[in-house]
Amino acid sequence: MFVISTRNFPPDIGGMQNLMGGLANALINHGPVKVFADKSEDSEKYDSKLDAEIERFGGIKLLRKYRKANRIAEYLKSNENIRSIFFDHWKSAEKINFETVREIPTFCLIHSKEINHLNGSSLNKRILNSVKKVKFVIANSNFTKNLAIKIGITENKIHIIHPGCDEPIEIDEKFEIQAKNIFEESFPKILTVARLERRKNHQSILMCIKNLKEKFPKIKYVSIGDGDEKQKLLSLAKELKIEKEVTFLERADTKLKASLIKKSNLFLMPSIVFKKSVEGFGISFIEAASYGVGSIGGKDGGENDAIIHKKTGLICDGNNINSIYENVLKFFKDENYKKYGENAHQFYENFRWNKTIKKYLKLI
Repeated sequence: MFVISTRNFPPDIGGMQNLMGGLANALINHGPVKVFADKSEDSEKYDSKLDAEIERFGGIKLLRKYRKANRIAEYLKSNENIRSIFFDHWKSAEKINFETVREIPTFCLIHSKEINHLNGSSLNKRILNSVKKVKFVIANSNFTKNLAIKIGITENKIHIIHPGCDEPIEIDEKFEIQAKNIFEESFPKILTVARLERRKNHQSILMCIKNLKEKFPKIKYVSIGDGDEKQKLLSLAKELKIEKEVTFLERADTKLKASLIKKSNLFLMPSIVFKKSVEGFGISFIEAASYGVGSIGGKDGGENDAIIHKKTGLICDGNNINSIYENVLKFFKDENYKKYGENAHQFYENFRWNKTIKKYLKLI
């Protein structure tokens, strides 16, 4: 029996949710899985289709954390055949009574921004107290591992396991047509799938699209995602007079999202560091690669692990609009984008869940 304790789980949308849902699905192929997760809208419908046993927790966040920890302790006491326990976040492990864990291998996943706090601060102390209890700390990239060492996590317990990526899905003609209508007869077709928040750097992308219009009169940019920056970005697109070239979709059906990725020529997300928030890896780049689409990412954070510079895409300075602009031009020069897409699809093979899960199982 594998046990997962997570704050993030489908059907909620996001990289962490996809990661933990993918982990559960991958573990199912190697034994029974029990998931302790937070309750969310439509979770009952999702849970009924999953081959794992799922227990959900609602209510006030602080109380929910204690209720979940107590329930996990009860479960561990009454089940002796637990092979391992996975925590999606140091906070998920924080209140666990590790006396009940005994010799069970325990994993805590780290992703960068949630551990990026000043050494000696109260949050830093909580992080260190939480992760010192687990056997394995799983960093999603070299960047995250180095950050973990910097903030005081013991180096010899840190292992790098890049997030797994789901296989490309078959796309119905209905969604192919929808994607075609959204992109129209444009070139290049540029896409971002990410929350609308400062570190994802949509603002710089819009300014870049304005400048690229001169080189590419039929350019089209589509952004899938919602967030606090939405109104600012809509206003900026209007101010830059690129409303016809830009489409914002708050949400997209899984098959429509896949269709838009497949139709695009470039996945663009030149992330930056904003306050303490930084991109630890960038699974969206690998998702794009699975459909044969190359990417441009930012130099800050762990995107170097998700993009091989000058092979599966390009790494730029997201803090410099001219750097983004010049790298987009390089990406499309001499039809380089086709080569990047082909290479990206081959690179994706390293991130299939059937390969990723073996790295976890090897540690148990």
